[in-house]
Amino acid sequence: MSTSSRKLQSEINRILYVKNLSYSVTSEELYDLFGKFGSIRQIRLGNAQNTRGTAFVVYDDIQDAKMACDKLSGFNFQNRYLVVLYHQPDKVAQT
Repeated sequence: MSTSSRKLQSEINRILYVKNLSYSVTSEELYDLFGKFGSIRQIRLGNAQNTRGTAFVVYDDIQDAKMACDKLSGFNFQNRYLVVLYHQPDKVAQT
């Protein structure tokens, strides 16, 4: 396996970071949308000034998270195009 393939595989995980959400979105609405792809363990909405419009979605299964990321990145939800990324804890720790 090439180095780039290994790096890509290590970036895929059960936790998705979602940006560009409406400030009025609720956890229930996110459960309805993201729950179509599998069992969700937790959703955390950003509510601080610098985290509004973002959320973390934690799936029970990594394959469900991958499918949701693939299908919902760029999806138009509440008249906003979602940005869905895999959570990268090492990048968060650096900021």
